[in-house]
Amino acid sequence: MAGFIRAKYLLPFSDQIGRHTRINDGYAVYNGEKIVEVGAYTAEVGRRLLRQYGVLEVIGKKTPVKRVSDLICHNGVLLPGFVKAHGHESESAIIGIAKDVPLTTWLDSAVNPFFQMIAEKRDELTQVLGECPLRVTYLKSRLDDIYYGITSSLNHHCSAAKYYIREMAEANEIAGTRMIMAIGSVDRNYFEKVLDRDHDKVIARLDEAWAMCQNMKLTSVIPGPDQCFSNTPELLKKLKKWANDHSSLIHIHSSEEYQTTEWFKKQYGMTPVEYFNSVGFLDSNTLIAHQVQCTGNDLEILRKTGASVVHNPLANTILGSGMPPIIRMLELGIAVVIATDGSGSADNQNILAAARLSSQYQKALNKNATLLPAQKVLEMITVDPAKILHLNAGSLEAGKDADIVLIDLRHPNLVPTTSDTVVENLIWASDGSEAQYVIAAGRVLKDNYAFTTINEQDVLAKMQLMGDYFAEYRKNLATMKGTGAHQ
Repeated sequence: MAGFIRAKYLLPFSDQIGRHTRINDGYAVYNGEKIVEVGAYTAEVGRRLLRQYGVLEVIGKKTPVKRVSDLICHNGVLLPGFVKAHGHESESAIIGIAKDVPLTTWLDSAVNPFFQMIAEKRDELTQVLGECPLRVTYLKSRLDDIYYGITSSLNHHCSAAKYYIREMAEANEIAGTRMIMAIGSVDRNYFEKVLDRDHDKVIARLDEAWAMCQNMKLTSVIPGPDQCFSNTPELLKKLKKWANDHSSLIHIHSSEEYQTTEWFKKQYGMTPVEYFNSVGFLDSNTLIAHQVQCTGNDLEILRKTGASVVHNPLANTILGSGMPPIIRMLELGIAVVIATDGSGSADNQNILAAARLSSQYQKALNKNATLLPAQKVLEMITVDPAKILHLNAGSLEAGKDADIVLIDLRHPNLVPTTSDTVVENLIWASDGSEAQYVIAAGRVLKDNYAFTTINEQDVLAKMQLMGDYFAEYRKNLATMKGTGAHQ
Protein backbone atom coordinates (compact mmCIF):
# COMPACT_ATOMS: atom_id res chain seq x y z
CA MET A 1 0.00 0.00 0.00
CA ALA A 2 1.31 3.46 -0.90
CA GLY A 3 2.08 5.86 1.93
CA PHE A 4 1.00 9.50 2.07
CA ILE A 5 2.14 12.36 4.29
CA ARG A 6 1.03 15.97 4.10
CA ALA A 7 2.04 19.06 6.07
CA LYS A 8 1.70 22.82 6.16
CA TYR A 9 5.13 23.22 4.53
CA LEU A 10 7.40 21.02 2.44
CA LEU A 11 11.13 21.62 1.91
CA PRO A 12 12.42 19.27 -0.80
CA PHE A 13 16.13 20.38 -0.86
CA SER A 14 16.07 18.92 -4.35
CA ASP A 15 18.30 19.90 -7.26
CA GLN A 16 15.48 18.70 -9.51
CA ILE A 17 12.77 20.84 -7.90
CA GLY A 18 15.03 23.60 -6.58
CA ARG A 19 16.94 23.58 -3.32
CA HIS A 20 15.41 26.84 -2.13
CA THR A 21 11.83 25.80 -2.92
CA ARG A 22 9.34 26.22 -0.06
CA ILE A 23 6.00 24.56 -0.78
CA ASN A 24 2.88 25.58 1.12
CA ASP A 25 0.59 22.64 1.93
CA GLY A 26 2.98 20.04 0.57
CA TYR A 27 2.69 16.26 0.33
CA ALA A 28 4.79 13.23 -0.45
CA VAL A 29 3.69 9.82 -1.70
CA TYR A 30 5.94 6.80 -1.37
CA ASN A 31 5.47 3.24 -2.54
CA GLY A 32 7.62 0.63 -0.88
CA GLU A 33 11.03 2.17 -0.22
CA LYS A 34 10.86 4.95 -2.83
CA ILE A 35 9.22 8.34 -3.14
CA VAL A 36 6.94 8.44 -6.18
CA GLU A 37 5.88 12.08 -6.07
CA VAL A 38 5.98 15.28 -4.04
CA GLY A 39 4.37 18.65 -4.59
CA ALA A 40 1.74 21.18 -3.57
CA TYR A 41 -1.47 19.58 -2.38
CA THR A 42 -4.94 20.39 -3.71
CA ALA A 43 -8.26 18.56 -3.43
CA GLU A 44 -7.87 17.51 -7.06
CA VAL A 45 -4.45 16.01 -6.26
CA GLY A 46 -6.09 14.07 -3.42
CA ARG A 47 -8.85 12.73 -5.68
CA ARG A 48 -6.30 11.73 -8.32
CA LEU A 49 -4.18 9.86 -5.78
CA LEU A 50 -7.17 7.94 -4.45
CA ARG A 51 -8.27 7.03 -7.97
CA GLN A 52 -4.72 5.88 -8.72
CA TYR A 53 -4.06 3.90 -5.53
CA GLY A 54 -7.58 3.12 -4.33
CA VAL A 55 -6.46 3.35 -0.72
CA LEU A 56 -3.58 5.15 1.01
CA GLU A 57 -1.74 4.65 4.28
CA VAL A 58 -1.89 8.19 5.64
CA ILE A 59 0.61 9.20 8.29
CA GLY A 60 -1.42 10.29 11.31
CA LYS A 61 -4.40 8.00 10.59
CA LYS A 62 -4.77 4.61 12.26
CA THR A 63 -6.49 2.87 9.35
CA PRO A 64 -6.10 3.04 5.54
CA VAL A 65 -7.82 5.98 3.88
CA LYS A 66 -10.25 6.05 0.94
CA ARG A 67 -11.68 9.57 1.28
CA VAL A 68 -10.13 12.90 0.36
CA SER A 69 -11.29 14.38 3.67
CA ASP A 70 -9.02 11.92 5.48
CA LEU A 71 -5.85 13.10 3.71
CA ILE A 72 -5.00 15.18 6.76
CA CYS A 73 -2.55 18.08 6.81
CA HIS A 74 -0.18 18.22 9.78
CA ASN A 75 0.83 21.52 11.34
CA GLY A 76 4.45 20.86 10.56
CA VAL A 77 7.17 20.89 7.94
CA LEU A 78 8.23 17.94 5.77
CA LEU A 79 11.88 17.62 4.84
CA PRO A 80 14.33 14.84 4.02
CA GLY A 81 15.54 12.63 6.84
CA PHE A 82 18.78 14.04 8.22
CA VAL A 83 22.05 12.46 7.10
CA LYS A 84 24.85 12.18 9.68
CA ALA A 85 28.21 11.72 7.97
CA HIS A 86 30.26 11.04 11.11
CA GLY A 87 29.37 9.48 14.44
CA HIS A 88 30.42 6.88 17.01
CA GLU A 89 27.48 4.75 18.03
CA SER A 90 29.27 3.06 20.94
CA GLU A 91 29.49 6.41 22.73
CA SER A 92 25.82 6.45 23.63
CA ALA A 93 26.84 4.69 26.85
CA ILE A 94 29.38 7.30 27.99
CA ILE A 95 27.61 10.64 27.83
CA GLY A 96 28.81 13.11 30.44
CA ILE A 97 32.05 11.27 31.22
CA ALA A 98 35.46 13.02 31.32
CA LYS A 99 34.33 16.51 30.46
CA ASP A 100 36.61 19.57 30.43
CA VAL A 101 39.58 17.65 29.06
CA PRO A 102 41.14 17.54 25.56
CA LEU A 103 40.50 14.83 23.00
CA THR A 104 43.23 12.27 23.71
CA THR A 105 42.77 12.53 27.48
CA TRP A 106 39.04 12.01 26.95
CA LEU A 107 39.68 8.91 24.81
CA ASP A 108 41.83 7.40 27.59
CA SER A 109 39.34 8.45 30.29
CA ALA A 110 36.02 7.49 28.69
CA VAL A 111 36.17 5.45 25.47
CA ASN A 112 39.02 3.08 26.30
CA PRO A 113 37.81 2.38 29.88
CA PHE A 114 34.31 1.59 28.59
CA PHE A 115 35.58 -1.02 26.16
CA GLN A 116 37.96 -2.44 28.76
CA MET A 117 34.92 -2.94 30.99
CA ILE A 118 33.08 -4.68 28.14
CA ALA A 119 36.07 -6.97 27.52
CA GLU A 120 36.46 -7.87 31.22
CA LYS A 121 32.84 -7.94 32.35
CA ARG A 122 30.85 -8.88 29.28
CA ASP A 123 29.47 -12.14 30.67
CA GLU A 124 28.57 -10.53 33.98
CA LEU A 125 26.90 -7.59 32.23
CA THR A 126 25.01 -9.97 29.95
CA GLN A 127 23.55 -11.62 33.04
CA VAL A 128 22.61 -8.27 34.57
CA LEU A 129 20.98 -6.97 31.38
CA GLY A 130 19.60 -10.20 29.99
CA GLU A 131 21.36 -9.61 26.67
CA CYS A 132 24.69 -8.50 25.21
CA PRO A 133 25.69 -5.05 26.59
CA LEU A 134 26.87 -3.92 23.15
CA ARG A 135 23.49 -4.77 21.66
CA VAL A 136 21.85 -2.53 24.27
CA THR A 137 24.38 0.23 23.57
CA TYR A 138 23.79 0.11 19.84
CA LEU A 139 20.01 -0.01 20.11
CA LYS A 140 20.25 3.08 22.32
CA SER A 141 22.34 4.76 19.62
CA ARG A 142 19.54 4.07 17.13
CA LEU A 143 17.04 5.70 19.51
CA ASP A 144 19.35 8.72 19.68
CA ASP A 145 19.39 9.12 15.89
CA ILE A 146 15.71 8.48 15.28
CA TYR A 147 14.75 10.85 18.09
CA TYR A 148 16.40 13.71 16.21
CA GLY A 149 15.21 12.67 12.73
CA ILE A 150 18.46 11.11 11.48
CA THR A 151 17.68 8.33 9.00
CA SER A 152 21.15 7.71 7.53
CA SER A 153 24.55 7.72 9.19
CA LEU A 154 28.21 6.88 8.89
CA ASN A 155 29.31 5.15 12.08
CA HIS A 156 33.07 5.29 12.70
CA HIS A 157 33.61 1.98 14.51
CA CYS A 158 36.87 2.95 16.23
CA SER A 159 39.04 1.70 19.08
CA ALA A 160 37.71 -1.60 20.49
CA ALA A 161 34.36 -1.06 18.76
CA LYS A 162 35.92 -2.72 15.71
CA TYR A 163 35.57 -6.07 17.52
CA TYR A 164 31.78 -5.74 17.75
CA ILE A 165 30.71 -5.28 14.15
CA ARG A 166 27.93 -7.85 14.09
CA GLU A 167 26.23 -6.38 17.18
CA MET A 168 26.09 -2.95 15.55
CA ALA A 169 24.85 -4.24 12.21
CA GLU A 170 22.11 -6.33 13.80
CA ALA A 171 20.93 -3.41 15.96
CA ASN A 172 20.80 -1.21 12.89
CA GLU A 173 18.76 -3.71 10.90
CA ILE A 174 16.29 -3.94 13.79
CA ALA A 175 16.01 -0.15 14.06
CA GLY A 176 15.41 0.41 10.34
CA THR A 177 17.95 3.18 9.77
CA ARG A 178 20.58 3.16 7.02
CA MET A 179 24.19 2.89 8.17
CA ILE A 180 27.66 2.85 6.66
CA MET A 181 30.02 1.23 9.17
CA ALA A 182 33.60 2.52 8.87
CA ILE A 183 35.67 -0.26 10.46
CA GLY A 184 38.57 1.11 12.49
CA SER A 185 42.23 0.19 12.78
CA VAL A 186 45.26 1.31 14.80
CA ASP A 187 48.83 0.03 14.66
CA ARG A 188 50.79 2.70 16.57
CA ASN A 189 50.45 5.49 19.15
CA TYR A 190 47.30 4.10 20.70
CA PHE A 191 45.92 2.17 23.64
CA GLU A 192 48.01 -1.02 23.70
CA LYS A 193 45.16 -3.52 23.98
CA VAL A 194 43.60 -2.56 20.64
CA LEU A 195 46.73 -2.25 18.47
CA ASP A 196 46.52 -4.11 15.15
CA ARG A 197 50.01 -5.55 14.86
CA ASP A 198 48.96 -8.01 12.15
CA HIS A 199 47.74 -6.09 9.08
CA ASP A 200 46.38 -9.24 7.52
CA LYS A 201 43.89 -9.49 10.38
CA VAL A 202 42.75 -5.91 9.69
CA ILE A 203 41.97 -6.81 6.09
CA ALA A 204 40.36 -10.09 7.14
CA ARG A 205 38.11 -8.20 9.56
CA LEU A 206 37.00 -5.92 6.73
CA ASP A 207 36.41 -8.87 4.40
CA GLU A 208 34.33 -10.66 7.03
CA ALA A 209 32.23 -7.54 7.71
CA TRP A 210 31.78 -6.93 3.98
CA ALA A 211 30.57 -10.50 3.44
CA MET A 212 28.18 -10.25 6.41
CA CYS A 213 26.62 -7.04 5.08
CA GLN A 214 25.93 -8.53 1.66
CA ASN A 215 22.97 -10.25 3.30
CA MET A 216 21.78 -7.11 5.06
CA LYS A 217 19.37 -4.57 3.68
CA LEU A 218 20.41 -1.35 5.41
CA THR A 219 24.01 -1.78 6.56
CA SER A 220 27.24 -1.52 4.56
CA VAL A 221 30.97 -1.44 5.33
CA ILE A 222 33.96 0.74 4.43
CA PRO A 223 37.49 1.02 5.87
CA GLY A 224 37.78 3.53 8.72
CA PRO A 225 41.31 3.81 10.13
CA ASP A 226 40.94 5.63 13.45
CA GLN A 227 43.39 8.52 13.34
CA CYS A 228 46.22 9.95 11.25
CA PHE A 229 48.63 9.42 14.16
CA SER A 230 47.55 5.83 14.87
CA ASN A 231 47.95 4.30 11.40
CA THR A 232 51.28 3.69 9.69
CA PRO A 233 51.81 4.37 5.98
CA GLU A 234 51.85 0.63 5.29
CA LEU A 235 48.44 0.11 6.86
CA LEU A 236 46.88 3.18 5.24
CA LYS A 237 48.05 2.04 1.82
CA LYS A 238 46.54 -1.42 2.33
CA LEU A 239 43.24 0.03 3.48
CA LYS A 240 43.09 2.49 0.58
CA LYS A 241 43.80 -0.36 -1.83
CA TRP A 242 40.93 -2.34 -0.26
CA ALA A 243 38.65 0.68 -0.71
CA ASN A 244 39.69 1.11 -4.35
CA ASP A 245 39.26 -2.61 -5.06
CA HIS A 246 35.73 -2.48 -3.59
CA SER A 247 34.79 0.91 -5.12
CA SER A 248 34.34 2.06 -1.54
CA LEU A 249 34.61 5.23 0.46
CA ILE A 250 37.26 5.47 3.18
CA HIS A 251 36.99 7.51 6.38
CA ILE A 252 39.46 8.82 8.99
CA HIS A 253 39.93 11.45 11.72
CA SER A 254 42.43 14.20 11.00
CA SER A 255 43.92 17.26 12.68
CA GLU A 256 41.27 17.39 15.37
CA GLU A 257 43.12 18.58 18.46
CA TYR A 258 45.79 21.31 18.40
CA GLN A 259 48.19 19.65 20.88
CA THR A 260 48.05 16.27 19.12
CA THR A 261 48.38 17.84 15.67
CA GLU A 262 51.48 19.80 16.75
CA TRP A 263 52.92 16.64 18.32
CA PHE A 264 52.27 14.75 15.07
CA LYS A 265 54.03 17.42 12.99
CA LYS A 266 57.11 17.30 15.24
CA GLN A 267 57.08 13.51 15.32
CA TYR A 268 56.67 12.94 11.56
CA GLY A 269 57.77 16.21 9.94
CA MET A 270 54.50 16.93 8.12
CA THR A 271 50.87 17.81 8.77
CA PRO A 272 48.30 15.00 8.81
CA VAL A 273 46.96 16.09 5.40
CA GLU A 274 50.47 16.16 3.95
CA TYR A 275 51.00 12.70 5.45
CA PHE A 276 47.81 11.35 3.86
CA ASN A 277 48.77 12.86 0.52
CA SER A 278 52.25 11.33 0.68
CA VAL A 279 50.79 7.80 0.84
CA GLY A 280 48.11 8.28 -1.85
CA PHE A 281 45.25 8.23 0.64
CA LEU A 282 43.32 11.27 -0.60
CA ASP A 283 40.81 11.39 -3.44
CA SER A 284 37.11 12.05 -4.00
CA ASN A 285 36.22 8.86 -2.08
CA THR A 286 38.05 10.00 1.08
CA LEU A 287 36.04 11.48 3.94
CA ILE A 288 37.99 13.29 6.65
CA ALA A 289 36.40 13.98 10.02
CA HIS A 290 37.16 17.26 11.80
CA GLN A 291 40.25 18.72 10.00
CA VAL A 292 40.25 21.56 12.54
CA GLN A 293 43.94 22.48 12.46
CA CYS A 294 44.64 23.55 8.88
CA THR A 295 47.49 25.15 6.96
CA GLY A 296 47.17 26.84 3.58
CA ASN A 297 48.95 23.88 2.02
CA ASP A 298 46.50 21.47 3.66
CA LEU A 299 43.60 23.32 2.08
CA GLU A 300 45.25 23.31 -1.33
CA ILE A 301 45.85 19.54 -1.09
CA LEU A 302 42.24 18.93 -0.11
CA ARG A 303 41.07 21.08 -3.02
CA LYS A 304 43.24 19.28 -5.55
CA THR A 305 42.48 15.75 -4.36
CA GLY A 306 38.71 16.24 -3.96
CA ALA A 307 38.58 14.82 -0.42
CA SER A 308 35.54 15.81 1.68
CA VAL A 309 35.47 17.21 5.23
CA VAL A 310 32.90 16.31 7.90
CA HIS A 311 32.62 19.18 10.38
CA ASN A 312 31.61 18.28 13.97
CA PRO A 313 31.11 21.55 15.86
CA LEU A 314 29.53 20.14 19.03
CA ALA A 315 32.48 17.88 19.87
CA ASN A 316 35.10 20.32 18.60
CA THR A 317 33.91 23.02 20.98
CA ILE A 318 33.27 20.76 23.99
CA LEU A 319 36.74 19.20 23.69
CA GLY A 320 38.36 22.59 23.11
CA SER A 321 39.75 21.49 19.76
CA GLY A 322 38.76 24.64 17.88
CA MET A 323 36.87 24.99 14.63
CA PRO A 324 38.03 24.35 11.06
CA PRO A 325 38.18 27.17 8.49
CA ILE A 326 35.02 25.97 6.78
CA ILE A 327 34.28 29.30 5.10
CA ARG A 328 37.65 29.16 3.33
CA MET A 329 37.11 25.48 2.54
CA LEU A 330 33.79 26.25 0.89
CA GLU A 331 35.31 29.17 -1.03
CA LEU A 332 37.93 26.77 -2.42
CA GLY A 333 35.26 24.29 -3.49
CA ILE A 334 36.07 21.67 -0.83
CA ALA A 335 32.98 19.66 0.05
CA VAL A 336 32.07 20.27 3.70
CA VAL A 337 29.13 18.74 5.57
CA ILE A 338 27.98 18.92 9.19
CA ALA A 339 27.62 16.03 11.64
CA THR A 340 27.31 15.41 15.37
CA ASP A 341 30.25 13.11 16.19
CA GLY A 342 29.59 10.59 18.95
CA SER A 343 27.25 11.05 21.89
CA GLY A 344 30.18 10.83 24.31
CA SER A 345 32.03 13.83 22.92
CA ALA A 346 29.03 15.81 21.66
CA ASP A 347 26.70 14.40 24.36
CA ASN A 348 23.71 14.22 22.02
CA GLN A 349 22.82 13.62 18.39
CA ASN A 350 20.93 16.88 17.89
CA ILE A 351 21.95 17.51 14.31
CA LEU A 352 19.92 20.72 14.07
CA ALA A 353 21.91 22.06 17.03
CA ALA A 354 25.13 21.10 15.22
CA ALA A 355 23.97 23.00 12.13
CA ARG A 356 23.04 26.02 14.24
CA LEU A 357 26.39 26.07 16.05
CA SER A 358 28.27 25.84 12.75
CA SER A 359 26.53 28.95 11.47
CA GLN A 360 26.64 30.81 14.76
CA TYR A 361 30.36 30.29 15.29
CA GLN A 362 31.37 31.36 11.80
CA LYS A 363 29.19 34.47 11.89
CA ALA A 364 30.77 35.57 15.17
CA LEU A 365 34.34 34.59 14.31
CA ASN A 366 34.26 36.39 10.97
CA LYS A 367 32.06 39.27 12.18
CA ASN A 368 29.79 38.61 9.21
CA ALA A 369 26.12 37.77 9.78
CA THR A 370 25.62 36.70 6.15
CA LEU A 371 27.77 33.58 6.43
CA LEU A 372 26.24 30.08 6.49
CA PRO A 373 22.55 31.04 6.37
CA ALA A 374 19.92 28.58 7.56
CA GLN A 375 19.31 27.27 4.04
CA LYS A 376 22.97 26.38 3.57
CA VAL A 377 23.47 24.56 6.88
CA LEU A 378 20.25 22.59 6.34
CA GLU A 379 21.65 21.47 2.99
CA MET A 380 24.81 20.44 4.87
CA ILE A 381 22.82 17.91 6.95
CA THR A 382 20.58 16.60 4.12
CA VAL A 383 21.37 16.72 0.42
CA ASP A 384 25.11 17.44 0.68
CA PRO A 385 26.09 14.54 2.98
CA ALA A 386 23.85 12.19 1.00
CA LYS A 387 25.92 13.07 -2.07
CA ILE A 388 29.32 12.50 -0.49
CA LEU A 389 28.12 9.24 1.07
CA HIS A 390 26.70 8.13 -2.32
CA LEU A 391 23.21 7.66 -0.87
CA ASN A 392 19.97 7.87 -2.80
CA ALA A 393 18.60 10.13 -0.07
CA GLY A 394 18.88 13.67 1.32
CA SER A 395 16.11 15.24 -0.79
CA LEU A 396 12.42 14.78 -1.44
CA GLU A 397 11.81 13.91 -5.07
CA ALA A 398 10.54 11.04 -7.17
CA GLY A 399 12.92 8.09 -7.21
CA LYS A 400 14.73 8.94 -3.99
CA ASP A 401 14.54 6.70 -0.95
CA ALA A 402 11.50 7.44 1.19
CA ASP A 403 13.43 9.06 4.05
CA ILE A 404 11.19 11.76 5.47
CA VAL A 405 10.97 13.67 8.74
CA LEU A 406 8.04 15.80 9.88
CA ILE A 407 8.97 18.57 12.32
CA ASP A 408 6.05 19.55 14.56
CA LEU A 409 5.41 23.32 14.42
CA ARG A 410 2.99 23.34 17.36
CA HIS A 411 5.74 23.72 19.96
CA PRO A 412 5.84 27.19 21.58
CA ASN A 413 9.39 27.84 20.36
CA LEU A 414 8.23 27.41 16.73
CA VAL A 415 5.18 29.66 16.90
CA PRO A 416 4.78 31.69 14.74
CA THR A 417 6.25 30.01 11.66
CA THR A 418 5.35 31.15 8.14
CA SER A 419 6.54 30.18 4.69
CA ASP A 420 8.98 33.09 4.93
CA THR A 421 10.49 31.87 8.20
CA VAL A 422 10.14 28.07 8.16
CA VAL A 423 13.75 27.38 7.08
CA GLU A 424 15.16 29.94 9.48
CA ASN A 425 13.07 28.69 12.41
CA LEU A 426 14.36 25.14 11.97
CA ILE A 427 17.87 26.41 12.66
CA TRP A 428 17.33 29.32 15.02
CA ALA A 429 14.19 28.37 16.97
CA SER A 430 14.02 24.56 17.01
CA ASP A 431 15.44 22.70 20.01
CA GLY A 432 15.76 19.48 17.98
CA SER A 433 13.10 17.51 19.83
CA GLU A 434 10.25 18.29 17.44
CA ALA A 435 10.66 15.32 15.06
CA GLN A 436 7.10 13.96 15.30
CA TYR A 437 7.23 11.41 12.47
CA VAL A 438 10.35 9.77 11.06
CA ILE A 439 10.23 7.52 7.99
CA ALA A 440 13.23 5.60 6.61
CA ALA A 441 13.09 3.57 3.40
CA GLY A 442 9.29 3.79 3.54
CA ARG A 443 9.07 2.43 7.10
CA VAL A 444 7.69 4.57 9.94
CA LEU A 445 10.30 4.52 12.73
CA LYS A 446 8.76 7.25 14.86
CA ASP A 447 4.99 7.59 14.87
CA ASN A 448 3.65 10.68 16.65
CA TYR A 449 6.79 10.66 18.85
CA ALA A 450 6.53 6.91 19.64
CA PHE A 451 9.32 4.59 18.48
CA THR A 452 7.96 1.69 16.46
CA THR A 453 10.97 -0.60 15.88
CA ILE A 454 12.69 -0.45 19.29
CA ASN A 455 11.28 -0.96 22.78
CA GLU A 456 12.28 2.45 24.10
CA GLN A 457 11.58 1.89 27.80
CA ASP A 458 13.37 -1.46 27.87
CA VAL A 459 16.48 -0.08 26.16
CA LEU A 460 16.61 3.04 28.34
CA ALA A 461 16.22 1.03 31.56
CA LYS A 462 19.04 -1.33 30.55
CA MET A 463 21.24 1.57 29.46
CA GLN A 464 20.80 3.20 32.87
CA LEU A 465 21.78 -0.07 34.56
CA MET A 466 24.91 -0.19 32.43
CA GLY A 467 25.70 3.44 33.22
CA ASP A 468 25.46 2.71 36.95
CA TYR A 469 27.67 -0.36 36.50
CA PHE A 470 30.29 1.65 34.57
CA ALA A 471 30.32 4.32 37.28
CA GLU A 472 31.23 1.67 39.85
CA TYR A 473 33.81 0.11 37.54
CA ARG A 474 35.56 3.43 37.01
CA LYS A 475 36.02 4.02 40.76
CA ASN A 476 38.76 1.39 40.92
CA LEU A 477 40.23 1.90 37.47
CA ALA A 478 43.86 2.87 37.08
CA THR A 479 44.61 5.95 34.97
CA MET A 480 45.05 5.07 31.30
CA LYS A 481 47.58 6.70 29.01
CA GLY A 482 48.48 5.67 25.51
CA THR A 483 46.56 7.65 22.88
CA GLY A 484 48.38 10.08 20.60
CA ALA A 485 50.02 12.92 22.51
CA HIS A 486 48.56 11.52 25.76
CA GLN A 487 51.38 8.97 26.15
